[in-house]
Amino acid sequence: MKKQTRFFSIMMAAAMALSLGACGGDDKSASNSGSADGNASAATEADGNASGSAESDAASSDGKTYRIGIVQQLEHPALDSASEGFMDALTELLGEGNVTFDLQNAQGEQANCATISNRFVSDNCDLILANATTALQCAGAATSTIPILGTSVTDYATALDMDDWSGTTGRNISGTSDLAPIDQQEDMLLELFPDAKTVGIIYCSAEPNSAYQAAKFEEALEADGIAYKEFTAADSNDIAAVVQNAVNEADVLYVPTDNTMAGNAETINNIALPAGVPIVAGEEGICGGCGAATLSISYYDIGYTAGEMAYDVLVNGADISSMEIAYAPTVTKKYNAAICEQLGITVPDDYVAIEVE
Repeated sequence: MKKQTRFFSIMMAAAMALSLGACGGDDKSASNSGSADGNASAATEADGNASGSAESDAASSDGKTYRIGIVQQLEHPALDSASEGFMDALTELLGEGNVTFDLQNAQGEQANCATISNRFVSDNCDLILANATTALQCAGAATSTIPILGTSVTDYATALDMDDWSGTTGRNISGTSDLAPIDQQEDMLLELFPDAKTVGIIYCSAEPNSAYQAAKFEEALEADGIAYKEFTAADSNDIAAVVQNAVNEADVLYVPTDNTMAGNAETINNIALPAGVPIVAGEEGICGGCGAATLSISYYDIGYTAGEMAYDVLVNGADISSMEIAYAPTVTKKYNAAICEQLGITVPDDYVAIEVE
């Protein structure tokens, strides 16, 4: 379902980006904006710039060109894939030229997420995609009327501070979750490391979805009588010290889906690997950087599903407030071959090696 990038489409998108603006259709330009239509997204990633916009004069069959703002919390392979899947889906469903994207990367800063979201509102975008939790929270604070779809968000009830969760938000927000089954992640840890006495759980305390995953993982460990200890970092500056404490006190580490940890996987690996302490990761991107194994979902797929939901809202008039949060259809056991080899870990035959660049 992923469309191949064609040279002609890339060149056209690049040319259009020189003369066309962002969501509002003005002649505005920004130094961090570039081409980001569904076919040019691969070229954007190759340039290392996930921020951009694309416009077209063509109109959709109902006489409307849909303008979509995308606020992505930070550059990371998983989040990049989700944005790409979203754009591919809408481009396929609406047709090239009938949808334009303004893809902006917040570089991991909450203030940037808020600024980008507010600009999308001022530009009167038809829909906003919020890629990751902080992006969703900022977009939700910016507007109660423009439809917002989230992706790469673990738990919407936690992210939106909702106590009476029913599977829908009841407001202008829905989307897709990147949550892999926590109980199956814990089963994986016990399968690979049956002699583990203490599990260290590492996450960023500023990310509520990470705390949610940690709590669920702890419940699973308690049910199996496995001891655990939390090690939390307030931000990236704390990670090295936190990981060092963790490897001194735990036999195995668990790192949930956590954007701060994902952005510092190399730092984690430089401490845990020499110490001989394996890591079970909440998602493939973290596992590729520092983990031994993970229960993986496809971020491209959850982004693509969010794109299908967007089409349903924009074209079919679906009520976003009653759209249930969607989850990845499949999960796969994956392992980091290089790290497993260095740690002497033998994985079962049903595990798939991660393609590490």
